Amino acid sequence: MNLSDLEVFKAVVEEGGVIRAARRLHRVPSNVTTRIKQLEADVGVSLFHRNRQRLHLSPTGEVLLDYADRLIRLSEEARVAVSGTAPRGVFKLGALESTTASRLPEVLGAFHRRYPDVRLELTTGTNDQLVEAVVERRLDAAFIAERPVSRALTCEEVFPERLVVISGADHEPIRRARDTRGLSLIAFPEGCAYRRVLQRWLGRAGNTTSRVLEFSSYHAIIACVASGTGIALMPESVLDAMPLARVRRHPIAKAYANIVTPLVWRAGEALASVAALRGILATLRKAGRRG
Repeated sequence: MNLSDLEVFKAVVEEGGVIRAARRLHRVPSNVTTRIKQLEADVGVSLFHRNRQRLHLSPTGEVLLDYADRLIRLSEEARVAVSGTAPRGVFKLGALESTTASRLPEVLGAFHRRYPDVRLELTTGTNDQLVEAVVERRLDAAFIAERPVSRALTCEEVFPERLVVISGADHEPIRRARDTRGLSLIAFPEGCAYRRVLQRWLGRAGNTTSRVLEFSSYHAIIACVASGTGIALMPESVLDAMPLARVRRHPIAKAYANIVTPLVWRAGEALASVAALRGILATLRKAGRRG
């Protein structure tokens, strides 16, 4: 079993077939097919179920795919470690919708200027979706809302945030959780850490309303709140980036309001792209302190 065969195997899985994998690898399809057959002969099992012209990954292929991904990444880490070269290739980064809107434009701009050869793919999602994607190697790293509990991940805290409850501009002041009784909650789907914070805050006052309107965009959430439909919880940094939003901010207790956004990645894996991103973040923090 050699590394190049594993790279061909991984490409076939990711591209969904031999022809597209061959195009990505700049090979002819017959060569890709031959390499797959050689790999199957080497491991002594079939890696795909073949149905006419289609390939479906077998259970054994699923097991090998995980090892192939780790071996390829380990090889890249070794190359970077001994050569001292800058990151290159694809960097798959995840982030919360709020972080993407309010924090990342400057960060990603600086990253692109310093590492123009890196193709950065950004995926947004809820806290739990992003954690799962990093653990399962669908993402290299992600900005999430709370420190991960999984031992498979390590993290660095990067962005301090202050959460506030928002309502329509004409709403009476909300000073405590019981002031929200009867109001609908407007939030991201289950898996959103901010939604959990809001529900914990409300639960202390016995407000266990089940009326939750779910959206997948902060623009939609803010628009719905502005119309008087209900309340939501979000970072002030998002609101600061949307000065025309017609909503009223209501502070909550610091125990719920003050959080820090961590960057998470897989423990024990020194990816050059993650190290480069952490360097960018450190540079921007120093510049911010000087400013």
